[in-house]
Amino acid sequence: MLAGPLGSRLMAAAAGGPAGKGRDISLAALRRHDPYISHIVDVASQVALYTFGHRANEWEKTDVEGTLFVYTRSASPKHGFTIMNRLSMENRTEPITKDLDFLLQDPFLLYRNARCESDRV
Repeated sequence: MLAGPLGSRLMAAAAGGPAGKGRDISLAALRRHDPYISHIVDVASQVALYTFGHRANEWEKTDVEGTLFVYTRSASPKHGFTIMNRLSMENRTEPITKDLDFLLQDPFLLYRNARCESDRV
């Protein structure tokens, strides 16, 4: 279970959410990468992804930045997020599972995945 605003938004997804032409176009684009995406829960128009460099003991900016989409899926895992990268063709997609840890440190959202990668959006 996810706590905080992201968890609340995911729980509210079952009730539907704001739609519109922009979201329909974005949903179609996301489905080209994952046909099981069923609903966009939330969008952040501009994010940048950083990783934690253990050798330098500091955050390092990656070549991933663009629009962040949080969504529900009709297959397992039931939730995920994708950063549609504006800097290259390589998007960042993460399934939201029990192995994904989040920490909100305003204005950053920190997460660690099952591969033990620490990232900051």
